[in-house]
Amino acid sequence: MRKLVRTGGAAAGIVVLALALTACGGGGDDSGDSGKDTAGSSASGGTGGDSGSGSGSGSGSDAAVADGTWAALTDGKPVAMSVKDQQITLAVEGHACTGAVKEMSGAPMLALVCADGYKDRTMGTIESNDGTNLVVSWSGGPKDTFMNADKGAIPPGLPAELPTELPEGFPTTLPKS
Repeated sequence: MRKLVRTGGAAAGIVVLALALTACGGGGDDSGDSGKDTAGSSASGGTGGDSGSGSGSGSGSDAAVADGTWAALTDGKPVAMSVKDQQITLAVEGHACTGAVKEMSGAPMLALVCADGYKDRTMGTIESNDGTNLVVSWSGGPKDTFMNADKGAIPPGLPAELPTELPEGFPTTLPKS
């Protein structure tokens, strides 16, 4: 039981860290190629052989499996996504997007709107989902390979532990007013 609590706490911490990193990603250059053809570090972890639902037309069965906290590292940039009851929150490169899982043409799609007008991740197709790895192709944007942070899966390149000390040179006292 303690291991489950530690793993869940670490996973939540990783997502918070990823959100903080994406929010602090310096204003960014929105022009040019932002990695349209990336598949992340974990290229293909299999085809989800032990997941009872195949790639058939089931009414949102793939979407239901997507519930959880997901983390990806695409082009060296953290991407954090949370899905609960068909509602989505996504954070990447300082952009915050919200939306829903919608059934379109018989397939679950991720339909998002970003507060600042960011367009690279607004319509996503679930390519595969085995409960641990979730691959989403974004229309006109990159391909993200998410790992289920709720299960303790963390993409290579993201810190696996929360920091225990302040960074060197970080102020330890509040300024006097």
